[in-house]
Amino acid sequence: MKRTLIGLIRSFEQTGDRAKDPLLKSHYYRLSKEKAWEEIVSTLKKMQGYKVLHEVESVGEIVMEKRTAFGRTMDITVSVIATGPVTSAVDIYSASRGSFGDLGSNYRVILDIYRTLDKKLAAYKTESP
Repeated sequence: MKRTLIGLIRSFEQTGDRAKDPLLKSHYYRLSKEKAWEEIVSTLKKMQGYKVLHEVESVGEIVMEKRTAFGRTMDITVSVIATGPVTSAVDIYSASRGSFGDLGSNYRVILDIYRTLDKKLAAYKTESP
């Protein structure tokens, strides 16, 4: 309910270490950035309803888009960051095109992507860097 109310005025959502919502905290994996990159890119390309538009491995960014049931387009950036020699963090930024709020759809998209990545990389998931 709270997400829907926030979504009336806000049309973006992002994750990070300082996020107030525990579900929007960065996710960490015990994998080198290169190995995490390979796994994450292949997983994201297989997700139904999402289209990978651009990948920049040197920067660690994957740009995707998703169309909603109402025809709006959401732009999603997934960042893979090396936090150590064998640990990586994943952060996500999702924004809806247009001037109205998103009714919490960006929040749900982020949770969907994290759920998919956590399932695929369950053996490597860790709580902190």
